[in-house]
Amino acid sequence: MNQLTALSRWLGEEHRELALLGEGNLSARLGPDRMLVKASGTSLSQASFVEVRIRPLLDLLDAPDADDSDVQQALLDSRIDPSAPQPSVESLLHAVALTDTGASVVAHCHPQSVNAIVCSDRASTLVDGALFPDQIVVLGREQLLLPYVDPGLELGRRSRAAILEYIQRLGERPRVIYLGNHGMVALGDSCDEARRITQMADKTARILRDCLAIGTPQYLPQHLADRIHTRPDEQLRRSALAGGLPSDC
Repeated sequence: MNQLTALSRWLGEEHRELALLGEGNLSARLGPDRMLVKASGTSLSQASFVEVRIRPLLDLLDAPDADDSDVQQALLDSRIDPSAPQPSVESLLHAVALTDTGASVVAHCHPQSVNAIVCSDRASTLVDGALFPDQIVVLGREQLLLPYVDPGLELGRRSRAAILEYIQRLGERPRVIYLGNHGMVALGDSCDEARRITQMADKTARILRDCLAIGTPQYLPQHLADRIHTRPDEQLRRSALAGGLPSDC
C-alpha cells in the first residue's frame, strides 16, 4: 500500500505533466478477486483507495443490456466496505487489465506528450513501429491503440477484446494501451514497473512529437525490433530493471 500511494503521488506531481486535478487513476491486484482502485473524484496527488471485488465488474461487461445506472450500482456493490467512497468509473478497465493480463498494477494517466499525439490525426504513429531500443525493452515490441470510447462500460469491453487479441497473437501481455483523445494505461508487475512504463511512454511520445515536427519518423525495421525484444542481453537488462522494487504494492 505504501508503494501504491507513493506511485500515485509521483503520477500526480504537477511538474511531470502526467495528470492534473482529478485526472487518471491507479489500481493494484490484492488477490484473485480483489483490487485497490482510486476513489472517484480524487486527484492522484492526494488519492485515496477503495478495496473492491473484481467479479461483479467483469460480470457487468457480459451483460448485453447494461447501462450507466447498472455501472453505478455495480461500482457501489463491488466495495468491500459499503461505507467507502465510490470507486472510479474506470474500475471496469482496471478489472479487465488486472485479470486478463496477469498484471499486478495498472496506472492510467494523461501525459501532455501522449495526449498531444492521441488527440491528433497522427495517433497511429505511436504504434506504427519502434523508434529506439529502450522503447522496446520497457514497452515491448508492440503497444495497443484504442479509439476514443466512453469511460466505463464501453471502454472496459473494448479494452478486453483488444487485450485478448494481443495476447493470442503475441503470447504475452501488452505493457501500454494508448487511448484515443484520452491518455494511456501502463500495465506492470509492480509499482516500479508501472512507473518505468509511464516514463518511457512519455519519453517516446516526446521524441515522436519532435520527429513529426521535423519530418517523418524512421522506425526500426521489424526484424531488428523483434531481435531487440528477444536478445539475451536486452532480456537481462529488462530483468535487472524489474529488480528495482519488490513486486507487491
